[in-house]
Amino acid sequence: MKKLITILLFFGFSNLYASEIKLEKTVDNLKKPWSLSFIDQENVVITEKSGKLFTLNLTDKKISEIKHNLSILEDGQGGLLDVLYNKDQVYISYSESRGDWKTSTSVAKGKFNKKNIEFKNIFRAEPPIDSGYHFGSRLAIKGDHLYITAGERGQGMIAQDASKHPGSVIRINLDGSIPKDNPKFNGKKDWLPEIFQIGVRNPQGLALSPFDDKIYMTNHGAKGGDWFGTANFGENYGWKILGWGGTNYSGTKIGPKWKPGFTKAIKYWVPSIAVSAMTIYNGTTFKEWNGDALIASLKDQSLRKIKFKKDKFLNEKIIFKGNIGRIRDIKIQKETGDLYMLSDSGQLWRMYK
Repeated sequence: MKKLITILLFFGFSNLYASEIKLEKTVDNLKKPWSLSFIDQENVVITEKSGKLFTLNLTDKKISEIKHNLSILEDGQGGLLDVLYNKDQVYISYSESRGDWKTSTSVAKGKFNKKNIEFKNIFRAEPPIDSGYHFGSRLAIKGDHLYITAGERGQGMIAQDASKHPGSVIRINLDGSIPKDNPKFNGKKDWLPEIFQIGVRNPQGLALSPFDDKIYMTNHGAKGGDWFGTANFGENYGWKILGWGGTNYSGTKIGPKWKPGFTKAIKYWVPSIAVSAMTIYNGTTFKEWNGDALIASLKDQSLRKIKFKKDKFLNEKIIFKGNIGRIRDIKIQKETGDLYMLSDSGQLWRMYK
């Protein structure tokens, strides 16, 4: 029997109505799942942090492993991370083993095949670093460009060094070549040519909005200071000059929440909720949410809805909290508008009405 959880959502404290949603456990035997991407209405591709790649049929629940050639080092937060299916191509991000326990946030591309995919690297964050922290590693496509988040690997001020990739948002062409209109060629001559924006810590959410054609992202702060904002050409989010309202884990101050000259996020969380994946909702199941950001969390185990207009925060609603554990990824089934979420405990959940 399918496991169903019914949740009543009250929009505001004084509203006199509730909207019912359902959560259905679709799969329950995954190991450290990290990302999913729809191939078509019935089939998804899923990554497990240990390095395994699968297809899953949502109708018959059949799981099939896809062999691949990637050299992955699962260390701390690293492993096989984001996956993005697009027009018979699979883009994948991972912690690439570079020798002597050094790794990089790397991205590879391969032609989809149900049994075996031969991947070829199209991006590698330099320099490789001996650290199991803060890979970032989300992917999004806008037009002919692939956007990649590269976390700062726990190295702090490296995020302010645009001669190094860690701590930045990357923009490359879908074939791995460098766009001729990237910031390096438009006033940022000291930046690496792949870098689109600097000053991020550990961005684990990235999505294109079909409503305004902007790239939106979420980012982990330290002890507090998580945020939701936009990826902006040639700008700087300020890590580790800014603390975004958080502190070091020791309790010492990092820096101001924000100051002029740096990109300002749309929404900050203090204390931290450990933001993870996000999407901008566009569908029919929850059509009243169209244009809103749906943001998942790990520590807080919540799914939150952010209503905003341009770069102005309007309100936040907690859709549910604690029902499915730590939420690692969230994706929309385009044909229906239903939502699918991966939990760290190894489950895939469907949310619908």
